Amino acid sequence: MGVIHARLAHVGVYAHDKPKLEQFYTTVLGLVITDSGQGRNGIELTFMSSSPENHHQFVLVSGRPDTSGFNPINQISFMVDSLAQLREVHGLALAHGATDMRVVSHGNAWSCYFKDPEGNTVEAYLDTPFHVPQPHGTPLDLSKSDAEIMRETEDHCRKDPGFMPIEDYKKSLAQRLAS
Repeated sequence: MGVIHARLAHVGVYAHDKPKLEQFYTTVLGLVITDSGQGRNGIELTFMSSSPENHHQFVLVSGRPDTSGFNPINQISFMVDSLAQLREVHGLALAHGATDMRVVSHGNAWSCYFKDPEGNTVEAYLDTPFHVPQPHGTPLDLSKSDAEIMRETEDHCRKDPGFMPIEDYKKSLAQRLAS
């Protein structure tokens, strides 16, 4: 028998106001509603995706209970393709009611964190060509050019004793996963 390496395929989130969250995620992150309907016990489901390869990557489910000030969702993360797209999500999120905006460089990724209209923490991010041990974070100024951000990130990462190019890290991780 081989080693199983499961891959996260989709996330389902309970919602208080499902139509409001549908509008938020389609507008801010460009997700498309692929299906919707009633499931068991009368719950309403909305399936969403940003990839023709995946029927759904994100599911909104009606009937979120009152969690009395505690949100059991730590974060929901969406990958974008460029710093330009990260800047766009940042602006769209703020324009559509996102709160608690935080923009950070993790060394291995550039991230924009915010709360959706129901208080779920959402992250939009893209990978960098670097690896540093996590957790790692420094403020990120999206008003700077891509070249400035790349240079500052590399300079900061090289000061970390665990720094390495991402390709070296991927090779090391592949060896660990194979054993």
